[in-house]
Amino acid sequence: MAQGYFINHPMRNKGFIAVMILLASPMYGQQFTWEKQAFTAINSIAKVVELDGAKVLEVTRDLVKSPFDINNIENSVDGPTFVKLANTDIENGIIEVKMLSKIQVDSPFPQARGFIGLAYRIDETNTMFENIYLRPSNGRADDQLRRNHTVQYFAYPGYTFSRLRKEANGLYETYADIGLNEWINVRIEFQGEKVDLYLNNQKSPNFIVNKMLGKSKRGSIGLWVEVGTIGYFKDLKVTKI
Repeated sequence: MAQGYFINHPMRNKGFIAVMILLASPMYGQQFTWEKQAFTAINSIAKVVELDGAKVLEVTRDLVKSPFDINNIENSVDGPTFVKLANTDIENGIIEVKMLSKIQVDSPFPQARGFIGLAYRIDETNTMFENIYLRPSNGRADDQLRRNHTVQYFAYPGYTFSRLRKEANGLYETYADIGLNEWINVRIEFQGEKVDLYLNNQKSPNFIVNKMLGKSKRGSIGLWVEVGTIGYFKDLKVTKI
């Protein structure tokens, strides 16, 4: 069982900085610090844990704040379920992070694929953003159609994976050689209407969206997960361009 900790913000009513180390303490909605950066858990549960000998951020979707209805998948997924970087406003930028996903035991969604990704240009109210995410269990499936759905772009609100699959089949998805339970180096570069995704230090993009669909033109970034996923993140780097 992984043990975790997080560091509280300085106690403002004291004349000194107090740092508290809490083992396996989940964070529900409040602001917290990880890798010297402030975050807020939005419809998600986060905690810092030890994995493979390193301190990493574990994120899961909060099914109390963001219920999942298996009979209404269209309106139950592709929403604001992320850990959001505080005090950040980026129009064009580069996000680099290592991520690993596992599928929860007794997942409420039997077709969970280890959904994990990055949200960007998140507005202040978390009602608009762009997103690219991975379905790692599809990457090496013995089914070409599933493989073709390994990488996904969507824009919130309105442009869910299912809508884009119906209206622009294949344009906002692609294949990638990735899997569950392994660290994946992810880099996205977004500028203007275009976003490029690079996986595992590839020199050429693994995935390109030439015309993003979101209404938000600038904002924060988020470490995103979906139902049935236990997501892990480390080595986050954000650069404005």
